[in-house]
Amino acid sequence: MNFLNAQLLAIIFGSLGNVVSFMVFLVPLSTFHKIYKRKSSEGYQFVPYVVALFSAQLLLYYGLIKTNAALIISINAIGCVIEIAYIFVFWFYATKKEKMNLLAFVALLNIIAFGLVVVSTMFASRGAKRVLLVGWMCAVVNVLVFAAPLSIMRKVIKTKSVEFMPLDLSLCLILCATTWFFYGLCVNDKFIAVPNVVGFAFGIAQIGLYLKYKESKKESGNERKGPKGEKNEGLQMCDQVASHDN
Repeated sequence: MNFLNAQLLAIIFGSLGNVVSFMVFLVPLSTFHKIYKRKSSEGYQFVPYVVALFSAQLLLYYGLIKTNAALIISINAIGCVIEIAYIFVFWFYATKKEKMNLLAFVALLNIIAFGLVVVSTMFASRGAKRVLLVGWMCAVVNVLVFAAPLSIMRKVIKTKSVEFMPLDLSLCLILCATTWFFYGLCVNDKFIAVPNVVGFAFGIAQIGLYLKYKESKKESGNERKGPKGEKNEGLQMCDQVASHDN
């Protein structure tokens, strides 16, 4: 009975995680709408989306080699498609130099590095050992992605302004981390559960900073620069975390 309850809860939390993660994957749409209107990606960075694609690739691979991981496979397959679309739009409106840099980074991280992960784990390990190895890789990458807002949190403390850290994204981070933590707990998967404890902690920390500095009206000159200023960099850092689902 306990097993059946755990399975049912896993389906519930995993399904909720898919819905929340899909919505979070769409958060950067506002950024790309601006790029489309300006017909230029100048002033924006492609790194968050390439890293998010790499994270989704790893989790998709993890889901494929793990048993009963349909909910992990589904959302990360969708995530890969969405991130590829973002990268293509960025490339389409990028300068020639940025296009070359983007292609080089994609080739290095999403093709060569990911290819090496797949090939090395396919030939160097089998069965449970392979799942364990890939799981550790996913956990490390997930923690690093969740830790990405640290620079933005430092900026909030320094400027005493929450302009760089939208409240809705912090709430999404908490909700997303919570659903996937309980999913990982129900299926006894520490590689899904543990990184989301980190994500939840960072989300709570961001909410705390928001409540502390929300009344601040302090603005710097760079905050008013638009896409080339610090505000844009901060929002893109949020995009990176938003594009990361579990």
